[in-house]
Amino acid sequence: MSRTRWTLLVAVIAFLAALAGVLLGRAIGDSHHVAPGGELHALLHDHIDLTPDQERHLDALESGFATRRTALQAQMRADNARLAQAIAAEQDDGPRVAAAVDASHRTMGTLQKVTLAHVFAMRRLLRPDQTPAFDRAVARALTHPAQ
Repeated sequence: MSRTRWTLLVAVIAFLAALAGVLLGRAIGDSHHVAPGGELHALLHDHIDLTPDQERHLDALESGFATRRTALQAQMRADNARLAQAIAAEQDDGPRVAAAVDASHRTMGTLQKVTLAHVFAMRRLLRPDQTPAFDRAVARALTHPAQ
């Protein structure tokens, strides 16, 4: 495979991986209004009768998650910049490119794990009668993120 094709392939893969991370993050975004992917939070705030205690705990969870997600998204942008620099420097699949791709994948994996931990933490706030609607919204967010 030529250097140009390989460079283009790596760049496309990095872009798609970053996009996947962003979409997952948006799937459970911290907005109280329905936005693309904000279905879980809209459901919790607008369609499930939460107690004041549940609302208070949910707000704290959302605040902490938003901070962590923002930091990880900044890390992904930095990882992608390092990948671009490595591609420009090596013009091939060399050790700097491989290391940059690995770093990017670690960050995306961390974001996915943090996101899932947040989803489960939100679910633990709910009563058993509230969880079926939440579980359906999670399944929709994971299988139809563009809706």
